[in-house]
Amino acid sequence: MSQSNIRNFCIIAHIDHGKSTLADRMMELTHTVEKRDMKSQLLDSMDLEREKGITIKLAPVRMHYKGIDLNLIDTPGHVDFSYEVSRSLEACEGAVLVVDASQGIQAQTLANVYLALAADLTIIPVLNKIDLPAADVPRVSAEIINLLGCSEDDILKISAKTGEGVTEVLDAIVERVTTPQGDANQPTRALIFDSYYDDYRGVILYTRVVDGAIKKGDTIEMLATGAHGIALEVGALSPAMKEEPSIEPGEIGYIVTNLKTTRDAKVGDTVTVRRSHSDQPLPGYQNVQPFVYAGFFPVSNEDYNDLKDAVEKLSLSDSALQFEPENSPVLGFGVRIGFLGLLHMDIVRERLEREYNLDLVVTNPSTDYQISMNDGEELDIKSASDLPLVTKIKEIREPWIKGEIVVPQDYIGAVIQLIIAKRGLQNNLSYIDERALISFEAPLANLLTDFYDQLKSVTSGYGSFNYELDEYRAEDLVRVDFYVGGEMVDALSIMCHRSESMALGRMITKKLKEVVPRQSFEVSLQAAIGGKFIAREDIGAYRKDVTGYLYGGDVSRKKKLLAKQARGKKRMKRFGKVDIPSEAFTVMLKRD
Repeated sequence: MSQSNIRNFCIIAHIDHGKSTLADRMMELTHTVEKRDMKSQLLDSMDLEREKGITIKLAPVRMHYKGIDLNLIDTPGHVDFSYEVSRSLEACEGAVLVVDASQGIQAQTLANVYLALAADLTIIPVLNKIDLPAADVPRVSAEIINLLGCSEDDILKISAKTGEGVTEVLDAIVERVTTPQGDANQPTRALIFDSYYDDYRGVILYTRVVDGAIKKGDTIEMLATGAHGIALEVGALSPAMKEEPSIEPGEIGYIVTNLKTTRDAKVGDTVTVRRSHSDQPLPGYQNVQPFVYAGFFPVSNEDYNDLKDAVEKLSLSDSALQFEPENSPVLGFGVRIGFLGLLHMDIVRERLEREYNLDLVVTNPSTDYQISMNDGEELDIKSASDLPLVTKIKEIREPWIKGEIVVPQDYIGAVIQLIIAKRGLQNNLSYIDERALISFEAPLANLLTDFYDQLKSVTSGYGSFNYELDEYRAEDLVRVDFYVGGEMVDALSIMCHRSESMALGRMITKKLKEVVPRQSFEVSLQAAIGGKFIAREDIGAYRKDVTGYLYGGDVSRKKKLLAKQARGKKRMKRFGKVDIPSEAFTVMLKRD
């Protein structure tokens, strides 16, 4: 097809502003999907996506409208999956920016707009949910005009649920989005913007062809990894795979390859073909760096190999997942996995438990730390238990983030207090009509567990939050270790600022007291920094009434029996081993 008849665009928005519903209406109006096959959030194919009502993976689809090929990529809205958004933008020329007419511009809306402007895309502003009683079209329109500098006429007002105004969006895409500028006579170059592993067909690549063409049976080569393969099948997604003879310049499509692993075809790599070879790679993507780490251990050590295989398979379709083997004296063999945020971690845990039937123990999430040693050596540790001896350390640096919070003006004071409580620094305060945009810096470790929940709580659900990694800063950090029955449990160790260590030690020992079961002997729970104990709780022993059968008589008989029981308990304590339940390892997530 001629490039003048192709439009490549994606839909970007904050969480729950109606991206997937708009995609549904577009597919309905263009008759891409038969009426009988239509269901809500059609492109959200994963069970987890449908249950949680969020998009996790980007999904491409080709639609035909008035003789034009519209290639749409539906993107996630959550901050943890913004790497999926940035990849989609590189494959497009336009972006439909969806804003909820009742909620207005939120933190993730701003973040996605900046990504789209950086990629030099045509932005089409769309005001969704105008049929809601709470919709405030004039106010939100003014916010969009402020943000984009567009005119009132540029903003399309629609209801994706009822379909009102969606035809105008399709017309605007055809009129406003620029056509692809590829050259069919140049050597072939195509950008991989997603890849996944299919158990039956092998590695499948989602590509955007820039120059040349890729035909069925072509020998393909990846310029970054140098891997060679064969294009067993090529075609478009509508939204099911539809085979075509070739993918032409400007088109978005898929390639079924004979590659054995997605490591050979990394996201952001350039595909070329042997008959029309190019040595010029396309500008790809930055490598995603995970900054939240957690240890995943099977409940039974026999399942370790199953866990390793499952994580490897999962990482084939999730390019942000990084993992390495880990060993703990208490939990046995496991895997330490890096994530882009807590939601990402939660999704991976649920997928491992559901899709691979695994019973898992997940340790408290932590971030990574950079350490300068006295001898000049630089280390990067991902777990508190890896910290070297304090006497050998010159300084410890922890990651800080730059964050933006959008809230109604009434909640500014509460939000700033929350930021300060997390050791954060407020930088800037600006206003978008009736709402405030608070810019701040804070240590990532303090925002990992419950910051988002607390933000929603202090802003009555109106606050939205977006962040990016900034830099590593040297701080007075210490490792707090926890002892159960006199034995140190390395999987419970945490890093924190010295000023917070006492309170954190007391809080976690109290929490552990609730989850560690009672034994027949007394169990002590202690928190320590180095050799100094800073908090302690005791779990009392079960007490059997050994004097129950006595019926009066001399009191010395009673004392003799109790002394005998005490000696027995003392011996048990010496030989006793405490079983620690899996809830103890996620005690940090269950804060008050």
